[in-house]
Amino acid sequence: MKVRLVAEAGVMVGLACALYLLSPGQLPNAGRISLEMLPIYFIAFRRGPRVGIFSGGVLGLMLLALDPRFVHPAQILLDYPLAHMMVGLAGFFPNRILTGILVGGTLRFVCHFISGIIFFAAFAPEGTPVWLYSVIYNASYILPQMILAMILLPLILKRLR
Repeated sequence: MKVRLVAEAGVMVGLACALYLLSPGQLPNAGRISLEMLPIYFIAFRRGPRVGIFSGGVLGLMLLALDPRFVHPAQILLDYPLAHMMVGLAGFFPNRILTGILVGGTLRFVCHFISGIIFFAAFAPEGTPVWLYSVIYNASYILPQMILAMILLPLILKRLR
């Protein structure tokens, strides 16, 4: 059973990487609207938060290897493994998919938001509070990702049942 579990998680991480790379464009500081989180939500709901958190962390490390964009070593932790691990927390809500996506996506947003305040303050336009810049920038791609997951994941799960 463990081999199957690891294989399933690996396939989901691989699919998430492919969806990330196939997304249509990228914002200036690495954010992009894509379906990359969909497989992590899927594995979290299917196999629970432990597997979801692990898969999200592996995805974060894979994205770091595929498209490294960082300004400080501590920022790597916030923006890559930790932020993506938060998505796996959706697995704590196996029968409430929309709630799980909302919780996982919001906690991912918090990681990127904190990183934006600490490490990307120089990118804020003059006169714009750093916290507001971080909210707007990170919400511009995380919110659409969450909405897409809220629409598509219930359809996928329903089809698989």
